[in-house]
Amino acid sequence: MTEPVRHVAVIGAGAWGLALALQAHRAGARVTLWARTPARVGERLPGVALPQAIAVTGALPAADLVLLAVPLQHLRGIAAALPPGGPLVCCAKGIEAGTLALPLEILGDVQPGRPAAVLTGPSFAAEVAAGLPTAVVLAADSEMLRTEAIAALATPPFRLYGNDDPVGAQVGGAAKNVVAIAAGAVIGAGLGENARAALITRGLAELARLAAALGGRAETVSGLSGMGDLLLTCTSERSRNYSFGLALGQGALPADILAARSVVTEGVPTAPALVARALRAGVAVPVCAAVAGVLAQRITLAQAIAALLARRLRDE
Repeated sequence: MTEPVRHVAVIGAGAWGLALALQAHRAGARVTLWARTPARVGERLPGVALPQAIAVTGALPAADLVLLAVPLQHLRGIAAALPPGGPLVCCAKGIEAGTLALPLEILGDVQPGRPAAVLTGPSFAAEVAAGLPTAVVLAADSEMLRTEAIAALATPPFRLYGNDDPVGAQVGGAAKNVVAIAAGAVIGAGLGENARAALITRGLAELARLAAALGGRAETVSGLSGMGDLLLTCTSERSRNYSFGLALGQGALPADILAARSVVTEGVPTAPALVARALRAGVAVPVCAAVAGVLAQRITLAQAIAALLARRLRDE
C-alpha cells in the first residue's frame, strides 16, 4: 500500500465483524460489510445499529484493506473466493483442522503473494462496538503494512500496537482459546482460583514454547496477543471458550454444550489441531493435550486433572 486506506471491507457479519465495521467507520474509512445473509445483519449484536454509511452486501467486495472476520475453520474457502484487492488482515484465531495451518499460512495458500497481517488480542466484540477502550495487536512481517493498516483502523479508544512476529501472535491467539476451556473447567469443577491461576500460567509457558518452535519469539506471548488474551478469555463468562469449559467442569458433555449454542466455540476444533501441530514440532503442551483428550472423550475431566497434578516435579 502506498496511498492511505480509504475503503475497508469487512468479511463476516458476526459479532466481531460488526464491531470491526463500526470501528473502521469511526476511524474515517468508507466501509463495506459482507454477510452471507445481508437481511440478518445485526442479529449477533442486539441493540447495535449500523450507520447507514456502512454498505452491506452479499457479494464479496474488493477494497484497499480487507478484514477477514469469519470463523477460522471457514477462512480457507472464503479467502479463496475473494476478488483481487488490497492487503488482507485475518481477524480470526485458531488452527485449521486437518491441515494444522495457522491463519496466515491459510492465506498464503489461497492468496499467494498478497500482503497479509493478523489482528489479535483481548477484545470482546460488544465492548469494541460500544467504543470502550481496547488494545490489540496488528502483526505482520511488513512494517509498511503494519503502519498503514493501523492508521486505517485506530482511534484513541481502539489502540493498535504493531508487532513484527506474526507467528507468535497467531500462536497466542489460537492457544488461548484452548487454555480458556481448561480454565473454565477448573472453576466449573470447583477446584478454585489457585488452580486457575496455576493453569493459566502453565498454559502461557506452553504458548511460549510452541511459538518459539514454529519460528516466532517466546516473548511475544507475554504481550497482548498472549497474556492479554489469556487474562480476558480465562476469567470472564462472556468468553465462549471459558463458558464452554465451565459447563464441561459442571459435568455437561461436549456435544451437548455445542448443540445448545448458536455461536462458534473456536477452542473446540483448535485443541486437537494445536496438539497435533505441537507434536509435529516436538513441543510438550500438557494443558492443551488434556483439553483435547477430554473433548474427544478419551479421558474424563477427573482423569485429566489427576494426570496434570501427577506430572514430574521440576524447576519452573
